[in-house]
Amino acid sequence: MEINGVIIEDTFAEAFPIWVSRILVTAATERLAKIAATEATGFGCSVIMCPAEAGIEKYVPPTETPDGRPGYIIQICHPKKSELEHQMLERIGQCILTAPTTAAFDAMGDEAEEQLKVGFKLKFFGDGYEKKDKLGDRTIYRIPIMSGEFITESKFGVKKGVAGGNFFILAENQTAALVAAEAAVDAISSVDGVITPFPGGIVASGSKVGASNPKYKFMTATTNHKMCPTLRDVVEDSEVPEDVNGIYEIVIDGISEEAVKEAMKVGILAATKVPGVKKITAGNYGGKLGKYQIKLHDLFE
Repeated sequence: MEINGVIIEDTFAEAFPIWVSRILVTAATERLAKIAATEATGFGCSVIMCPAEAGIEKYVPPTETPDGRPGYIIQICHPKKSELEHQMLERIGQCILTAPTTAAFDAMGDEAEEQLKVGFKLKFFGDGYEKKDKLGDRTIYRIPIMSGEFITESKFGVKKGVAGGNFFILAENQTAALVAAEAAVDAISSVDGVITPFPGGIVASGSKVGASNPKYKFMTATTNHKMCPTLRDVVEDSEVPEDVNGIYEIVIDGISEEAVKEAMKVGILAATKVPGVKKITAGNYGGKLGKYQIKLHDLFE
């Protein structure tokens, strides 16, 4: 298959189940809301070493938020529900509650499979001076702080989502690959319910499970040597074509398989429009590790 003259390999992205939360962070200004959202999603690229996967999903205008202020929806994700709750408590408590003028609301809504009492637990920071209240149909806590009060919803919804949706952009040089990757991330930002958790949404150092070097067996993950252009003439199992010298990966987490598929589709379409892109492929482990197999060709049927 070719799209815009770019080869789409007949392969699949292997994705995994993950627990997902969606949190709406609001503040007095869009700038302050984005600062808090950015802080709360830091160190959230991959659970290979990060304590959670996290990212900013989208901006929400004041007309669509519970308190009539600008906000950002963030996602925090973890394979274990108990660890997800722990990460929500830490990230809201340390990165949002501490930020000027902020509030935190549930953004999962009716799609939630379970409710976690994150806000109820955060209210103990109020040392007994906090107040339970209602904001529309939401149960909230007003926690007194030096600058006024921090508002948090009592419960936050979570659900089983999908992590590790992905595709690789292979281009004639690094610049073309990077421009295509940025175009893909921009396109994906229009899809609700997904995040691209790596820096700027782009993976520069894709990895494989374990190590091929017997001396490095202690490693959980190592560089994806098959996809390193500088190793094309060094390793026997290189998968880098002769006319490719730049490769980036896009990884997508989302609230559903459907959302991740849509994000992959629009991202791939955007990437194939960039001159110099030669091929699109995806990462998988032969279907042995992930529950979901998202076939690239099926995205465009």
